[in-house]
Amino acid sequence: MDQSGNRPENEPWQWPEEKWRAIVGHARAGRSLKPPTWPGGARAAVALSFDADHETIPLRDADQSPMRISQGQYGSRQAIPRIRQYLEREQIPATFFYPAVSALLHPDEVQALAADGHEIGIHSWIHELNTKLPLQAERDLTHRAADVLARLAGKPPVGMRTASWDFSPNTLAIIREIGLLYDSSLMADDDPYEITDGGQPTGIVELPPEWIRDDAVYFNMLRLSALRPYTPPSAVEEIFRAEFDGAWDERGLCILTMHPHIIGHRSRLPLLARLVTHMKAKGGCWFATHEQVARWCKEQG
Repeated sequence: MDQSGNRPENEPWQWPEEKWRAIVGHARAGRSLKPPTWPGGARAAVALSFDADHETIPLRDADQSPMRISQGQYGSRQAIPRIRQYLEREQIPATFFYPAVSALLHPDEVQALAADGHEIGIHSWIHELNTKLPLQAERDLTHRAADVLARLAGKPPVGMRTASWDFSPNTLAIIREIGLLYDSSLMADDDPYEITDGGQPTGIVELPPEWIRDDAVYFNMLRLSALRPYTPPSAVEEIFRAEFDGAWDERGLCILTMHPHIIGHRSRLPLLARLVTHMKAKGGCWFATHEQVARWCKEQG
């Protein structure tokens, strides 16, 4: 409010219709890319993903606390080896989204995961928030991140998940400039869809995540307030299982977002193991990387 008591002209309730329509129309869900069938006649697709943030979140926050940095190191030191061993035992491919700085701190880890047949996707430079960046900075950091991951994984990344799903007004243009196949940051559907911009199709496949399918949400709920009731791992497992069962009933896609420094703990990895056992017992599941899902949906669409 200015000195005259008037509100500035940029208040949302003062916007002309064309302004709010343009904002809503950017990076919007277009046609559904949910395929009529999944490979091999599978009833549902399951895409497990791990955001390997490691030390980057405290670094992003300019936090030099050895405690917080050590928590990130746990993700690489203990969790990734456990996760790799588990996925190998179950013969399940997964997608690992890496901030470039995390990959540079642990290059052998990225190379080993790629050699195992897992996908390596873009997850920022240092877990920066895109909406806080000017266009040129976001563009340069994303290109640099893509170059680092291509060098370490032995092939260019084809997909991206923005850090904290922080998708700026410029992110879509950068994705198109790089020529990525898919994004996994937007949440307009349960199943894959094509992103549109101003009503025009972009050819970019969206593989939608969701906060309720993210292990970090429940972890942070426990951490943030002692007043919150205790949420045991079994509650996370119950929600993940319900999300999968819904996808199975609807012949759709179930994406789970996990973080090594959370899901890789001794009390948490058994949660994932029980869930996968349930999926396999139910039958008709196609376990695939995000790249495999996106390519299948685009080809079928």
